[in-house]
Amino acid sequence: MKRLLVINPNTSERVSALLQTHVQAAAGSHVQVRTVTARFGAPYIADEASYAVAAHAALDAWAAALAGPDQAPDPAPDAVLIGCFGDPGLMALRESSPAPVTGLAEAAFIEAARHGRYAIVTGGERWGPMLQRLAQALGQAQQLAGIHTVVPTGAQLAADPAAAHRLLAQACRDAAHQLGVQAVILGGAGLAGMAAAIQSDVPVPVIDSVTAGTHWALRTPPLPPARSTPGFDIAWQGLSPEMRALAPTPAD
Repeated sequence: MKRLLVINPNTSERVSALLQTHVQAAAGSHVQVRTVTARFGAPYIADEASYAVAAHAALDAWAAALAGPDQAPDPAPDAVLIGCFGDPGLMALRESSPAPVTGLAEAAFIEAARHGRYAIVTGGERWGPMLQRLAQALGQAQQLAGIHTVVPTGAQLAADPAAAHRLLAQACRDAAHQLGVQAVILGGAGLAGMAAAIQSDVPVPVIDSVTAGTHWALRTPPLPPARSTPGFDIAWQGLSPEMRALAPTPAD
C-alpha cells in the first residue's frame, strides 16, 4: 500500500480534516493518507509574512512526521503533498526528501495547462502577486492568463459553502469570459470539493487543486530523488529537535 504524507502548513485542524477527507477520496483505498498540521504559524495563510513562516512550518511538520510519536520513526512516505495553494517550502522539501514532493499549486498548474491557457480563482486578495511569482518560478507564467481573487479567505469560504459556491461560480465565469481561458483553477485547501459543486455553472473545466495535487503526488517521478534518506545539509540552531535530528552535527 502506498503512503502519502500531506502537510498542512496552516495551523487549522479544520483544514487538515478537510484535506484528509478529500485527499483520501481522490487517492483511493489503496493509498494510506496521513495529514499533519503545522505546529506554529497562521491558522490560514493569507499574506507574505504568514507565507514565509509557513515554509519553515512545513519543514518542521515534515521532520516531526518522519520522527513519529515518541521519536519512534514512522514508515517513510512514498510521496509528500504540501496542502496549501502556494506550496510554501516546496523547493526546500524537495531538496531534503527522498520521496517526491509536490504542492497544490504546482500540480494544479500542470493539470490546467493540459487544457491550454488558464486562470486562477482563489480566496484572499493578497494571493495575487504571490501566485504570480510562484507561477514564474515554476515556468508557468506564459500559460497563466490571470488571477482572480475574491475578498474572503479560503477559511472564510469553507465556513459558508453555500455562499462560497455562488461567489466562486461567478468568479470562475468572469475569469473564463474576460480572459478567454480554456480552464480555471479553483485554488486552496479550504476550497476542496467546491470545483465539482460549481462545474455545471462554469463553461470551462474547473480544476480542484486538492484533487490535482493528490493525483500528481502519486505518479511515478520522472527523475530519481537527489537523496536516499531524508535530511538537511546545514546544522540548525534554535529549531525543533526533529529538524536538528535530520541535520549534520555542528562542528566544535
